[in-house]
Amino acid sequence: MTAAAPRWEPVPYWAKIPHGMTFRGSATSVAVDSQDRVYVFNRGSHPLMVFDRDGNMLEAWDDREMFTRPHSIYIDPNDDLWLVDDGGSFIDHRTRGGELIMRLGEKDNPKPKESGEPFNRPCDIGIHQPSGDLFIADGYGNSTIHRFSAEGEHINTWGRSGTEHGEFSLPHHILVTDDERVMVCDRENFRIQIFDPSSKFLDQWHFHRPFCITMGSAAVPYIFVGEARSVIPNREGQKRLGACVRVLTQDGQEVARFGGELPGFEQDQFMGIHGIAVDSHGDVYVAEVCEAWLAAYTGPQIRGEWVSFRKWRMVTD
Repeated sequence: MTAAAPRWEPVPYWAKIPHGMTFRGSATSVAVDSQDRVYVFNRGSHPLMVFDRDGNMLEAWDDREMFTRPHSIYIDPNDDLWLVDDGGSFIDHRTRGGELIMRLGEKDNPKPKESGEPFNRPCDIGIHQPSGDLFIADGYGNSTIHRFSAEGEHINTWGRSGTEHGEFSLPHHILVTDDERVMVCDRENFRIQIFDPSSKFLDQWHFHRPFCITMGSAAVPYIFVGEARSVIPNREGQKRLGACVRVLTQDGQEVARFGGELPGFEQDQFMGIHGIAVDSHGDVYVAEVCEAWLAAYTGPQIRGEWVSFRKWRMVTD
């Protein structure tokens, strides 16, 4: 008999955010460290907020001048933070306490758009664990993937705008797996492209606007992909067009998905999936950018920080 596939259920109002603090509808990204502390990089009052598994706030950074436009966070095996600022076109390597270790790029000084030079509004970073090499999705102003050494030396760049293998239409998020695959959310080409670390194309998987991707722990060895909602006006009301998290085996077979059939602000729905992380227990944290949708929302009163960050608890039968 095979074990039942896991499933996930929402944990309403998980993040206990003190009065006066807010994500402002833009909890852009999330990561979990070795102690299952949850880090939310956001565009609100405090650019980095840290919580325990129960949603209690542990600490927060209050210097909003550190960043121009927070976009993505990655935590390495040393529990150091890698913070991607797309508006400022730079990536910071910082300690948990915020001390700057290294910066890639120059703050607020992007390279020419679509030049392929690093960086013009980078989106995300992944790290190849055996070597420590950095893989950066430079997606909003470029259509490229850059590889750097752990010391920040540029190794190579690949990609350009297009739809063929190795071409991109907004490489938005990146995952480097333990089995030497580099998975890129080729967002507006509706696919994830898969390469080896030397940039050789291996495969592609189809999704509805894949915004983010992550890997579970050894105890939960699945790949998690966050799909964005459809933004085509004449598809409004069409079911099962994104706005969900899909859970996959290592070879891309779906074993579960969660999120409503339609986007929305209910606890079992998503509106603007943007970042995703999984803790050692298999619980999933989803960061959403839904400030624009909240501004147009006319339903019952809700708090933006509650709908822009969600926790889903893994349930095994």
